[in-house]
Amino acid sequence: MTKRMRRRITAFAAVALSVVTLAACGQVEEESAPAGATIDTMFGSVTAPEQPKRVIALGWSDAEAALALGVQPIAASDWLAFGGEGVGPWAAGRYTTPPQILGTTELSYEQISGLNPDLILNTRSDASKEKNDELSKIAPTIGPPEGVVSYGTTWRQQMEMVSSALGKPDEGARLIGEVDAKIAGTKAANPQFAGKTVGVGAYYADKYGGYVRGDSRVDLMESLGFVNKPEIQALSNGNFYADLSREQIELLSADLTVVFPIGGDPAALRSDQVLNQIPSAKAGNLLLLEDETLLSAFSSASTLGTLWAIDNATPLFAKTLAPAA
Repeated sequence: MTKRMRRRITAFAAVALSVVTLAACGQVEEESAPAGATIDTMFGSVTAPEQPKRVIALGWSDAEAALALGVQPIAASDWLAFGGEGVGPWAAGRYTTPPQILGTTELSYEQISGLNPDLILNTRSDASKEKNDELSKIAPTIGPPEGVVSYGTTWRQQMEMVSSALGKPDEGARLIGEVDAKIAGTKAANPQFAGKTVGVGAYYADKYGGYVRGDSRVDLMESLGFVNKPEIQALSNGNFYADLSREQIELLSADLTVVFPIGGDPAALRSDQVLNQIPSAKAGNLLLLEDETLLSAFSSASTLGTLWAIDNATPLFAKTLAPAA
């Protein structure tokens, strides 16, 4: 297992289980910058500085959202274990100065405070009020919007919040329109997707799980016309993911089943007799996502990553669905 794989399984598994360790430490209050936009979050309204210069991006894909707007975070969390600048190839080349890479589920508030940020982005996060309170002592912190599950902020909500906080709402609206147009065009070009059920699952640490609405992958599939399999959706428990026992793996069987490994060897999925005996596998409608870059784009839930995922994953969806057409 590569170092990147080990880092990825740690990050994904921690998110799926919503395990967060808080590193408590003293904070230093910073003098407020001139007021800019006010953004509504699940923790209340937050007023961003008028022209934030030292932005820290902690939330899943928050750095990619900022980069898409031409703003380079001084520090960021690398949720998908890309290494380097902490972003996928769809956002490569947008930094002129590499960011300092911070933790994901475990944060050092002392380290963050020492960077003297004037704005902290944490829009796609675990929705921890305690964490938000600590970060807010350091700088205005843009947490998740109202009504989302942990890590359930959509690419649209993220871009709306980040672009407003950075004083670039018009550019944010343009980027949202670009993704909307891509989705509409792809949906129109693939009418066979309409109404077909999809089961999206992951395999990590010798366990399977299924994704429900509020997860970016399911939300993207439904935006393309698919319907999340009702039996999986029924397992929703306020999170974006439900663990499946081996006896429940057949729940992933649908018109299209999409399964991927998290930090592990895809060979384990190819050789799993239980997975490969579910009805969709026998019918040829099981898609194993094995390419790490494609999987990362599918999981990124940023505007940039979503565009890349649509271009590169849709042909695989169409090809795998074809046997049932």
